[in-house]
Amino acid sequence: MAGTLKGKVALITGASRGIGEAIAVRLGQEGAKIVVSARTAEAGESRLPGTLHETVERVKRAGTDVVFVKADLAQAREREQLIEKAEAAFGPVDILVNNAAITYFMPVADFTEKRFKLMMEVQVYAPFHLAQLVLPSMKARKSGWIVNISSPAGLHPKQPYMPGARGGTVYGMCKAALERFTTGLASEVHDDGIAVNVVSPGLVDTPGVAVHGLINERTKDRVQPIEYIAEAVYRLSSGDPKTMTGRIDYAEPLLKELGLKPAELVA
Repeated sequence: MAGTLKGKVALITGASRGIGEAIAVRLGQEGAKIVVSARTAEAGESRLPGTLHETVERVKRAGTDVVFVKADLAQAREREQLIEKAEAAFGPVDILVNNAAITYFMPVADFTEKRFKLMMEVQVYAPFHLAQLVLPSMKARKSGWIVNISSPAGLHPKQPYMPGARGGTVYGMCKAALERFTTGLASEVHDDGIAVNVVSPGLVDTPGVAVHGLINERTKDRVQPIEYIAEAVYRLSSGDPKTMTGRIDYAEPLLKELGLKPAELVA
């Protein structure tokens, strides 16, 4: 790799598996010091495969410094401690990637208040709060990148509606709010040398996608390699904040626009 992020500190949430893990590896391959966070540090703490320990070992194989901070992003104090510990380990955060999510798929009529509030807290307010926590140092240095991970679920459904809809209304609400936050913040901090963007992955074969059964005979042809998402995040984490900001990009079209192919990730 070119080492274009050498000297930078990158914090990636939801990084015990899947997209977050891949992003951590890709940014690590470019020389960034990596802080990964999630709720799952040890085997057995989640029904899904993958732990922060495993992510750390993989990032180490990319040849960079890495630490993990276990954190429940539904808790304000744990979000604050995450930034404090990241800064204690490597210094001010240069790149914040908001990838963590907790998702329930069910019709609005059946959605409980507890689950609704939890999804909004983790997928909308946590990225908002973490941005608030890193912005002062980014503004002081006139440099920074924030990338929020969204989804096509944030788009408005159009007729003819799909039969047997999976109850993704609340998930779509969260992602639509995250995208509007992104473009609004981008406009606010443009003169501070800070870029704020969205990468929308589409359908990726990850443990979280598998547990919700989102890949099936109807959707299997739309599955996208995880390397595309990791590469798109890297490009939006290293682009010129004056021009590459306020974007809501789908990974593959972004790479085509830039004339790039995704790099191979360290296994």
